[in-house]
Amino acid sequence: MSSSTATTRTHTLARPTAGPAPRQVPALWLALLAAPVAAGANSAVLILPDMAASLGVGAADATWLVTVFAWAMAVGTPLMAGLLRRRGLGAALKLSAALIVAGTAVLAAAPWLPLAMAGRAAQAAGGAGLVTAAMSLAGSVRRMGVITAGFGTVGAVGPLLGSTVAGAASWRVALSAGAVALLALPAVMRRADLSAPPRSTPFDGRGAVLLVLTATSLVLVPRHPLPAVAAALVSAALLALHVRARPTGFVPAALLRSRVFVLSAALACTLATSYFALLFTVPQLLRDRTDWSSSTIGTYQLVALLVGSALSMALAAAAGRMTRPRVLTILLAFGAAAPLTAVFTPWAPLLLLVATLAVFTTSAGQATLAVYATAATPTAQRPTAIGLFSLCYQLGGAFGPAVAAAIALS
Repeated sequence: MSSSTATTRTHTLARPTAGPAPRQVPALWLALLAAPVAAGANSAVLILPDMAASLGVGAADATWLVTVFAWAMAVGTPLMAGLLRRRGLGAALKLSAALIVAGTAVLAAAPWLPLAMAGRAAQAAGGAGLVTAAMSLAGSVRRMGVITAGFGTVGAVGPLLGSTVAGAASWRVALSAGAVALLALPAVMRRADLSAPPRSTPFDGRGAVLLVLTATSLVLVPRHPLPAVAAALVSAALLALHVRARPTGFVPAALLRSRVFVLSAALACTLATSYFALLFTVPQLLRDRTDWSSSTIGTYQLVALLVGSALSMALAAAAGRMTRPRVLTILLAFGAAAPLTAVFTPWAPLLLLVATLAVFTTSAGQATLAVYATAATPTAQRPTAIGLFSLCYQLGGAFGPAVAAAIALS
C-alpha cells in the first residue's frame, strides 16, 4: 500500500479532533495489533482433519470454520470502519477486544460445529476492528508498510504455527492465535486519541444491512449455488435501489460509478480467491502426490509463502515508478500462472511455486490496487472506499476455502 504522503493520509479513518495532537503510536505496536489476525485466519490450513475429527464432521464441513471467519472479516471491516468514524477509536477498540475474548471463550468450549462457527465469527469481527484501527493510526507510507509486512509475514507463518500449536496443545488453541493482538491494546489506548468525533449524518442502517445480506449471499454461492445466487441477486437489487435513493449513504453511489474503483476491487477479490483456494489446496495435493509429512509440507509452504511475501513488498515499492498497465500486466500474468501451474504441473514440488506466485500476486495486488481504488475517489469518500475495497478483498478469503473444499476436500 504505497503512494505519496498525501494519498496515504487518506487511509486515516478517524477524524481529527481539536486540541493537542496525541502521541503517535509506535508502528510496531500497530503491527502487533493487526498481524495476529492473519495467523488466526491461516492457522487452520494444515489441521482441518484434526478439527473435523474433534467435532465429528467431515473435512469439507470443517472448512466452514475458515469460511465463516473470512465472512465475518469481510462484513466486519466496513461495519467497524463505520463505528470508528461515528463513535471514535476507543469504542471500536473496546468492542473489538470484547468480541475476540467472547469468541475465543466460545471456541474453546464448543462441542458442536455451529457453536464453534459462532466463536470464529466473533473472533473475526473483532479482528476486523483491530486491523481497521491499526490502519487508521498509520499515517505514513513507512508505518503502513510495517503493518502490512507484519500481516503478510504472520499470515505466511500461520499454517505451520497452527500445525505446531495443535500438535502441542489442541486445534482450539491454534485457532485462538488472533487473541495475541490484545497485548497491544494498552499501549495503543495510552497513546491514541480515543475521543468520539463530531456527529455527522445519520447512520445508514438499511444500507449496512443490505450490504451484509449481499456479502453473505455471495459467500454461500460456492456451497449452495442456486439459492445463494438468487438471494444475492435480490439483495443486490434492493441495495442498488437503496443507493439510488440515498446516494451518500453506507455505500456511496459515486464509488459504484467509478470504473477504476470497481475494477480494482473486483481484481483484488479475484486474486484473493485464488490465493486462499490454493492455500488450502496445495497442502492436500502435496499429501496426495508425495510422501512428505504434514510438518515437512508446512515448512516448505512457509518458505514459499515468505518468498512470495518478500517479492510482493518489492513490487509494491517499485509500483510507484511503473506505469499502471505494466503493474496490472504483472498481476494478471502471475495471478493466472498460479492456478494453471497447480492444475497442469507434472512435478509435485513445483506446487510450492504455486504458493509463492499466489501470495505474491494477492499481497502486491492488495497494496497497489488499494491505492488505485482510493485515489480514484473523492477525498471525503476515501475512508469509505478503503472499507468497501477491503470487503471485496476479504470476500476472496471466504470464497477461496469454499472453492478448495469443492475441488480437493470433498
